[in-house]
Amino acid sequence: MERFLSGHSSCPGCAVALAVRFVLRAVPDDAVVVVAPSCIGPMMGPVPLSSVTVPVFHTAFETSAAAASGLARAYRARGEQATVVCLAGDGGTYDIGLQALSGAAERNEDFIYVCFDNEAYQNTGNQKSSATPWGARTASTPGGKSTRKKELMEIIAAHRIPWAATGSPAHPEDLMAKVRRAGELQGTRFLLITCPCVPGWGIGDDASLRILRLGVEARAVPLYEIEDGTRYRITHEPAGIPVAEYLRPQARFAHLSEADIAAIQAEVDGRWEALVQRAGRGVPGRAPVGEEAGV
Repeated sequence: MERFLSGHSSCPGCAVALAVRFVLRAVPDDAVVVVAPSCIGPMMGPVPLSSVTVPVFHTAFETSAAAASGLARAYRARGEQATVVCLAGDGGTYDIGLQALSGAAERNEDFIYVCFDNEAYQNTGNQKSSATPWGARTASTPGGKSTRKKELMEIIAAHRIPWAATGSPAHPEDLMAKVRRAGELQGTRFLLITCPCVPGWGIGDDASLRILRLGVEARAVPLYEIEDGTRYRITHEPAGIPVAEYLRPQARFAHLSEADIAAIQAEVDGRWEALVQRAGRGVPGRAPVGEEAGV
């Protein structure tokens, strides 16, 4: 069912808008959406107008998970059925909203949290976030970011929530299957979707999906899911093309030297090998769910 309508205010070629469309197409019919300040907020439309056909609750930057927790509990207390879905950006997830998300995940609150990661605070002019990768130019890192991107999926996995996954609007079947899977489960479910930003990444407005496919095939944007924080499964086997093919079309990486790109390639290779090992034999040192002391 199409729940995201035409006439919204996103930029031409916006991958976030397409990802929102796929997510809302696959959520359960009883979905209620919580939106933090981000590019997604204006897409929803100003009150009383809206570009979506589901109820939307706008909340503060840092309170998406807290608001979703309250809504889910309120519906349950009233004896009503609703699937609460958070739609937030990387700034509101990796940074400003991480405390509320961590608390909700520790309590295993019953909602689906979706982070649309365009790797910077794009709605306010492309300032770096902790989701910005090493070397990327932003308005606040004009010489390139000097620190690595935060490993958010590992942070989420450490909470041992029922389910978490990565997704891509360039792989819609995989993405919507994951949203449907999340809708079948209970507890805290988390989906991280990488979404190129046309002005922030310095790409053409027809290039978002093409570049994202390159990122997936280069193993820089792996597609996988995690159950109970321990069971990893890769959902798309990438071709393993050089990461330079993903980086070079983006103006934010145009200043990188061959040595810089080689360093990024080594980092990508290392992260991919660690993911393959986890998917092959689980995470060493962690007991199966239900076997920890006191459970």
